[in-house]
Amino acid sequence: MKFKHKFIILVLIVIYVFNILPFSISFAEEFYEDKETLNFLNNESSLSEEMKKEFKDLLENLFSQRNDAIVSGDCDLLKGFYDLNIKVSLWAYESEAKKTQYLINWSEKQAVKFRDLKSIVRIRKVAEKEPGLYGVICDVATDFNYYYIDSPDIINHFRLGTNHYLNLKKENDKYIITKEWYTDPFADSLDIKNIKSEEISKYILEHQPPEFIPNERQLKAIEYAHTYCGISEDDNFIFKYNSKYKNHNPDGGDCANFASQILHEGGGFKKNQLWNYSGKEGTKAWLNAQGFKNYMVGSGRASYIAKGTYQQTYKAAFNMKPGDFVAYEKKGRITHISTVTGFDSKGYPLVTCHNTDRLLVPYDLGWSNDNIRFHLIHVHY
Repeated sequence: MKFKHKFIILVLIVIYVFNILPFSISFAEEFYEDKETLNFLNNESSLSEEMKKEFKDLLENLFSQRNDAIVSGDCDLLKGFYDLNIKVSLWAYESEAKKTQYLINWSEKQAVKFRDLKSIVRIRKVAEKEPGLYGVICDVATDFNYYYIDSPDIINHFRLGTNHYLNLKKENDKYIITKEWYTDPFADSLDIKNIKSEEISKYILEHQPPEFIPNERQLKAIEYAHTYCGISEDDNFIFKYNSKYKNHNPDGGDCANFASQILHEGGGFKKNQLWNYSGKEGTKAWLNAQGFKNYMVGSGRASYIAKGTYQQTYKAAFNMKPGDFVAYEKKGRITHISTVTGFDSKGYPLVTCHNTDRLLVPYDLGWSNDNIRFHLIHVHY
């Protein structure tokens, strides 16, 4: 076979493979496939419950300091947990400082202030990797409480869930973070550039929540999303998904799978040959973010409200209703799906989704880079 023909066949194979993969690449894939993390999960002996309690208290203090840094805007509060002379520890600190600054920038754009943040920590495993060096894997649910600057008495609330792997080194009477990886809800967007914040803030502040009464199918979709998002406000249900479905985060992402569940289990949309899930496996339209968006719009079960950058679409977003969904495009492909399940006190759309787990989070938070395109999709219930 001639080289040209071989090359064409190879290109076709690559195109085929990338279009049938039932997931979108995300930081979750890197987290679960990190060799050190997997070796730690599989091979290291876990410490006693007493030691787990010690590290739980330590980490709750760590996340409390991080939360205070966001509220106060003072990143120096974080420095005590790092050794800035160690490169990886310095990088971990700088990463947290950048995320803190991003949240401050976002709040200014949004015309809100964070009142307080509170984190719930669940220790999954603690093990001594070498004398004085400990590995910890934990789940963290963080509640964010905020208010708009023109109505400080009205408190809005959302919750984020993250999975963390940390190396902690004991130095004298305290522990220092030498490494940290986690499923980061802001990994895809840490910049707010060239955005007319004053114009956006003014527009948002002019709004009030709409008078919206969901129909029965929309109501059930909302209830399903809030129950199985992984960080339900029922504290006995934190970090749990619906066991009927495989958690596809280790495969690269579970966002489309969860959005499909919301529409089927909650919204009553029937499965078919193209959009289907059975035996812990699903079709591309069910599991793949790009495939899900294309199927929903192409089948007539949904239609476009708007598409474009944040500045091009933020006004149209106020037309979204609970049960609709947002598809996030990066580098020409849809990489994430989240479902609108409520409004805040200004009628700003709030979304619920998997990887990372979000409950009633402002739809653009974590998606502020100028290369992100928003697809605002209305679902026909």
